[in-house]
Amino acid sequence: MADSSVKKVVLAYSGGLDTSIILKWLQTTYRCEVVTFTADLGQGEELGPARDKALLLGIKPENIFIEDLREEFVRDFVFPMFRANALYEGVYLLGTSIARPLIAKRLIEIAEKVGADAVSHGATGKGNDQVRFELTAYALKPDIAVIAPWREWDLRSREQLIAFAEQHQIPIAKNKRGEAPFSVDANLLHASSEGRVLEDPNEEVPDYVFSRTISPEEAPDKPTVITIGFEKGDAVSIDGQKLSPATLLAKLNDLGRDNGIGRLDLVENRFVGMKSRGMYETPGGTILHVAHRAIESITLDRGAAHLKDEIMPKYAELIYNGFWYSPEREMLQALIDKSQEFVAGEVRLKLYKGGVHVIGRSSPYSLYDQDLVTFEEGAVAYDHRDAAGFIKLNALRLRTLGQRKKKLGL
Repeated sequence: MADSSVKKVVLAYSGGLDTSIILKWLQTTYRCEVVTFTADLGQGEELGPARDKALLLGIKPENIFIEDLREEFVRDFVFPMFRANALYEGVYLLGTSIARPLIAKRLIEIAEKVGADAVSHGATGKGNDQVRFELTAYALKPDIAVIAPWREWDLRSREQLIAFAEQHQIPIAKNKRGEAPFSVDANLLHASSEGRVLEDPNEEVPDYVFSRTISPEEAPDKPTVITIGFEKGDAVSIDGQKLSPATLLAKLNDLGRDNGIGRLDLVENRFVGMKSRGMYETPGGTILHVAHRAIESITLDRGAAHLKDEIMPKYAELIYNGFWYSPEREMLQALIDKSQEFVAGEVRLKLYKGGVHVIGRSSPYSLYDQDLVTFEEGAVAYDHRDAAGFIKLNALRLRTLGQRKKKLGL
């Protein structure tokens, strides 16, 4: 049942068929004024048609918001996450997950700007995105109303959606009349594909699904060597050229694409309880992840590095589940950011047929001491004889346990 108290709603609007249907459904069901917000996160699509479509559906020009958020996305969301080396379930670089809190944040900011009392999104009732959008919205504006059409309407099939669009004279592209072979979400960090042809986890992903990478088999036979510069844990340059966050990630995407880097076929555990199979392409992010761990390997103390690795799964899970604006994520971020004060220097990488290989790393803050690790004798502050006492102290409890087992005949 529509809430008659809703007078104005801000819709996360892509300009595609589904969100255009949602736009019209909001107008006809809630009888409210609709404001559209379209975010450019580097998805690679022209956003002008979204404005034209919104105008066609009766949205006032002053109620159409189209914003380029690429730099904010990488600087304030992607880079902080990469400082943590975050991987969900050990492999997923969280490309979809990290985009949702930014979109929802801007939805709330626009709602406050235009005096809206509700926001709306096109996430389905089976997925994670509904959780991510709404947890962010409620964290930033506790009294906001959230309208999730896929949980409310009775449009349960593609045929019903098309019939609704035809009834309300919503333009339908020829390739949108049938069921899409798979769904795609894309931004500057990654592209994800899931559904339909990808639902059987035992079937290989068809070649036509890939949009961000060439196959490793088709990648050049000659490796590409690059150098990434870091300051305080963030990548700042490629081959000595300083670049803005979004420009740098876009450049890494090009390098990754051309070398067949960043494909991931994953069956993941969704927050809502089911398993889902998807294909993720994260070319630039895969390179950045390897490079960041490499620069940390010479600049982070063992205790700090191991603590980061211990908290990383929790940090990644918080992002995946939609808790970017939770106090626990912010607490972990403060710890992670503290660890990055001296994570600076350069990492040399060889990109070759789907692989990212570290071939060198250097830093003015390096903790690597060649005099300490060399096999050659030198004037170093390490006495081999000290190791005997170190081992005996660490072996004390093991020897005590061993003696007990011996007494008991175990």
